[in-house]
Amino acid sequence: MDSIVVTGNGPLKGQIPIAGAKNACLTLMPATLLSEEPLTLTNAPRLSDIKTMSTLLQSLGAEVTQMQGGKVLALSSHALDNHVADYDIVRKMRASILVLGPMLARDGHAVVSLPGGCAIGARPVDLHLKALEAMGAELDLREGYVHAKAPGGLRGGTFEFPIVSVGATENALMAATLAKGTTVLKNAAREPEIVDLAHCLRRMGAQIEGEGTSTITIQGVDRLGGATHPVVPDRIELGTYMLAPAICGGEVECLGGRIDLVQAFCERLDAAGVSVEETEHGLKVSRQNGRVRAVDVITEPFPGFPTDLQAQMMALMCTAEGTSVLEERIFENRFMHAPELMRMGARIDVQGGTATVTGVEHLKGAPVMATDLRASVSLILAGLAAEGETVVNRVYHLDRGYESVEEKLGNVGAKIERISGQ
Repeated sequence: MDSIVVTGNGPLKGQIPIAGAKNACLTLMPATLLSEEPLTLTNAPRLSDIKTMSTLLQSLGAEVTQMQGGKVLALSSHALDNHVADYDIVRKMRASILVLGPMLARDGHAVVSLPGGCAIGARPVDLHLKALEAMGAELDLREGYVHAKAPGGLRGGTFEFPIVSVGATENALMAATLAKGTTVLKNAAREPEIVDLAHCLRRMGAQIEGEGTSTITIQGVDRLGGATHPVVPDRIELGTYMLAPAICGGEVECLGGRIDLVQAFCERLDAAGVSVEETEHGLKVSRQNGRVRAVDVITEPFPGFPTDLQAQMMALMCTAEGTSVLEERIFENRFMHAPELMRMGARIDVQGGTATVTGVEHLKGAPVMATDLRASVSLILAGLAAEGETVVNRVYHLDRGYESVEEKLGNVGAKIERISGQ
């Protein structure tokens, strides 16, 4: 099993290109199931999760071709010959549930295994199912699989999500594009990935209004066509690399970065004393004068502070001046990185969904264990600011969400290398 070794090496300087968004691409890929015509995605990230989704789509009979080194995905579902998403594939990644809505909408039946993914909380799929039931789907859960059918096709309906759910909004949005009549999704997620999906579906011929707000209205159409669509930049990768110069000093320009994708995050950085400025090519982040200030963080659905940047922000707060309180309101069990940071000398007290972090002047390098995707990179960030050598073990999580971490950080002056496992 691979490890990543990080040695504190002082301030960073240079440019880091931001890849297409993993969470957007994993949503866009199943959209191919809605049409018999080709869908081409540009600016795709090169990640293991993308390979897993490709394998899942291919198991259903779709064609997936990687071009330009994996940055362009050519997809076609003109000849689906299987409507069972098998456990052996689906268990590897929660986004696999997103094939349910498109298959059901197009062909009136689907069987999908309940998904897996990072162990950061229950994250049930009941909202996906309830939204599809509001469109007339008949669902039965048996032996770990969702058996779904809509013999006469899905019908337009109104569904209000009791809590905001990105994945359920995406599944319902895709299904509604081919439902008969009008579908209204209330208390819908507003994330940029939702907006990106709506833009792609509209290019395919869907009739959608209100994406980016809490109410999305979809007028069903008889069929969707093909399209070419660029994947939106990854706001979580963007925020992660913005934290690199914040945590160990220097100045880094994140190429392709946009303020609108990380507005709430940027507000917290500003309060901490980190400079963020827009440039012609992206966002420039710098920290020149001593330690950052401690700031409090509450994770919330977009446009609030992203839960997927909480672990990385905690790493920054470990060396901040003062005490910060980080409150996790999206997922339970998402402070599993805290004990690993404490191995490096961090002072963290976790009580339920709240972590209190008292900053120290210096972290110390240590062997640590990655527990999930975002925890992995938070430990790497901490290693950048630590004295001595930090060895991050079990980094297979990392490869699900970040491409070429060692190369991107190494190019701006970090001392980082991957050690291949036996």
